Amino acid sequence: MQFNYMQRPVRSFSHLILLFCFSFFLQSKENETRLKVYKSAQSHHIEAMTTDWPRFNGPNDNASSPESHLLRDWGDGKPEVLWELTKGEGYASPAVAQGILVLFHRKEGMEIIEGLNSETGQILWAYKYPVEYRDRYGYSNGPRSSPVINDNYVYAHGVTSWLSCIHLKTGKLIWKRDLKNEFGIPDYFFGKGSNPIIFEKHLILNVGGSNNRCVVAFNKLSGKTEWICKDPWGASYSSPTITTIQKRTVCLVLTGGESRPPTGGLLVIDPKTGEKLNRFNWRSSNYESANAVPPVPCGDDKVFLSECYEIGGVLLKYDKDFKPSIIWKNPEANIHWMTPIIQNSTMYGIAGRHQQGAETFALNIKTGTFFWKEPITWTYQFNDRLINLGLFRGSILQSSDGYICLSELGTLLKIDLTKNGWKLRGKSQLFFAPGTWTLPALSKGLLYVMQNETDRRSGKTPRILCYNLRAI
Repeated sequence: MQFNYMQRPVRSFSHLILLFCFSFFLQSKENETRLKVYKSAQSHHIEAMTTDWPRFNGPNDNASSPESHLLRDWGDGKPEVLWELTKGEGYASPAVAQGILVLFHRKEGMEIIEGLNSETGQILWAYKYPVEYRDRYGYSNGPRSSPVINDNYVYAHGVTSWLSCIHLKTGKLIWKRDLKNEFGIPDYFFGKGSNPIIFEKHLILNVGGSNNRCVVAFNKLSGKTEWICKDPWGASYSSPTITTIQKRTVCLVLTGGESRPPTGGLLVIDPKTGEKLNRFNWRSSNYESANAVPPVPCGDDKVFLSECYEIGGVLLKYDKDFKPSIIWKNPEANIHWMTPIIQNSTMYGIAGRHQQGAETFALNIKTGTFFWKEPITWTYQFNDRLINLGLFRGSILQSSDGYICLSELGTLLKIDLTKNGWKLRGKSQLFFAPGTWTLPALSKGLLYVMQNETDRRSGKTPRILCYNLRAI
């Protein structure tokens, strides 16, 4: 295991051997105390389609997976857990590629980027650096942004705006930049949380720095600044999206973090040059609000936006000059942070600012009207009493044979969603932990679930769990 922040000069060959043995001992002890292995993964079905999960929202940036030959039903029993590994604070989702899972979290005053064997959970390497941050609202003090894997490199954007590039196979630091100090980035409500995205040689990030340095592209191999898109709108908690509008490749960045007066909205940017093609204001007028939902391309030069605190959802259509026109608005399509999924002309998502009152919906994307909008709920026996549970402000992942959902209290659900309604096909209470706001990752038939707070039932601290969804 490589603890790169502790690099020291090697004085002799024997000293090198001693350091290697000590490192191997630390790795073994850490695996022993943090990792619990329950079972080995079975082989894939011979005809199974599999993919990596290289960044937040998966291989196609739409919270969907093309993987096939997955378990269709698990009833009210849990899918088979293969392993679990304790972790520190944070809401980052894992990234998986080339058999390595990248875990990004904070523990004992350090932000930690770790490479794990994606099938066994064994820790392969770790890169750590000190971080000072305390959430002013009492939420987790760990990273919000999820790691990105591209080719043989990992990119991680920390809660205090450290941007790091790590070699995927070795954990070696390639380059690192202190964006907070370099760009004069304010603390914002919940620290820094915008996800990076890769386009060709660029790593693009909603920096939200001083002097209107809003969106910045870095050379993904060297870390050098390639271009800066200037705009007074600050950094949001939304993930940028690469798409095509009017036959031109563009980067959609929904901005809007903490500011007085509150400002923010959608920037349409040329990802090659940083040229700003258009800006569209879309943010609540309330001070304590922030944009967090990714902009969703809807085809035919259309883009859906949503914010939770006031104005809700809007569908835009761009003309050849990149001027948007509003197709419809719907204040009740107020998604807090999850990424809605579009199937044919129907959008599935979860609206609502608070846990109580959150409603799952099916919306006609052409008209902006709901086919239905209601809570998904059920009863559960907990400590000798029957309690009401729900999906609440959960996550939805589209798989090849339906929808996998994770509630914000730790219930894993298999649900049929259509414009005519919903039906539970299976539910499993994995744990009782609030703050389960991280979309699961699905790669090569294995589902990775993040428990971000202590389990109120078992007392188990935050961890990542790997479940087997491979069908024989």
